[in-house]
Amino acid sequence: MPWTNSSGGNGSGGPKGPWGRGPTSPGGGMRPPDFEDIWRRWQDSLRRFLPGGFTSGGLLILLLAVVIIWFMTGIYFVRAYEQGIVLRFGRFVARTPPGMNYHLPWPIETAYTLNMTRQRQIDIGYRTNEDNNTQENVPAESEMLTGDENIIDINFTVYWKVKDAGAYLFNVESPPDPTDPSDQTIKAVAESAMREVVGKSQFDNIVTQDRGAIQIEVKTLMQKTLDMYGAGVTIINVTMQKVDPPDEVLGAYRDVQAARTDQERARNEAEAYANKVIPEARGNAARIVQDAEAYRQQSIAEASGQAKRFLSVLAQYRTAPDVTRRRIYLETMSGVLSGMNKVIVDNSAKGVVPYFQLPNMLGAGGQIPAPQGSQAPQATSGSGQ
Repeated sequence: MPWTNSSGGNGSGGPKGPWGRGPTSPGGGMRPPDFEDIWRRWQDSLRRFLPGGFTSGGLLILLLAVVIIWFMTGIYFVRAYEQGIVLRFGRFVARTPPGMNYHLPWPIETAYTLNMTRQRQIDIGYRTNEDNNTQENVPAESEMLTGDENIIDINFTVYWKVKDAGAYLFNVESPPDPTDPSDQTIKAVAESAMREVVGKSQFDNIVTQDRGAIQIEVKTLMQKTLDMYGAGVTIINVTMQKVDPPDEVLGAYRDVQAARTDQERARNEAEAYANKVIPEARGNAARIVQDAEAYRQQSIAEASGQAKRFLSVLAQYRTAPDVTRRRIYLETMSGVLSGMNKVIVDNSAKGVVPYFQLPNMLGAGGQIPAPQGSQAPQATSGSGQ
């Protein structure tokens, strides 16, 4: 507003100031502010609040009390499970241990405390609805590509805690309030580590036998990456909650798994049958071989005995031919006639053809019945004399 503004109001037509007042100084210019008048008015206002009137000494005491109270605002307490962080004009300057501590009052320094023992967790691939305790899948986080170029749906949870409050508050992404740090950095590292490990593994191994190994490898990789970032956190555990194919092919995958189970069962049954039949066949083969070997040894032994017997008889024959010849004849006839019915006729029937009623002589068993008071005819050895 120009000083020459003619509006305003004391009734004079001369130049007026920006607040509508004309110059009051004898020289026609603006009069400077009256600081004494302002100080007097401030003292009058303060006397209405101070009992017993207002003096310069009272004002000094009041200012001293305000300063003391201001300095006392720098006292703060850190619990046993917490760690204190001091910021000076927004810059991290110190960590404070549990107990009573002091920092310069605001706005010079500010103190924050952070729980160092609470176990925190991040759910990746799904979200839990606290109202009805249900889980909602997040495909953008859960669907990953395996080493054999298959898509797998993995939900997992990362458990962690803070080990260095200063590094955690100022080396990871966080919202404006340092007491409520964001988990976006840790979440991004966890998802990246899981995708890297899954990208080197086979689909079937991930679903069946390699879960434990994958969890350990992801935990190790996360800790290494976060330490490199200076995040100030410790990864406690990584737990895979669900490991399945995508919902679009889940039914077909279960059919394949059922077929593989049937195949494995049939293979096991076949192996059990083979383990039963093969030893039996091997046992029978060994028995046959042993029987053949025994027969061979028996035949060799019998042949050797026969040969030795023949040589022995030959030696006796050379010594006494007639006796040996007769003995051989008697032994042969004994062997031939031992199992036959024989009738012996003495010399009284010489020149007469005897008549025998053969059907009547033969009994029921093909034996000649013995006459009364006598014994049945017996086979004898001799020349028929």
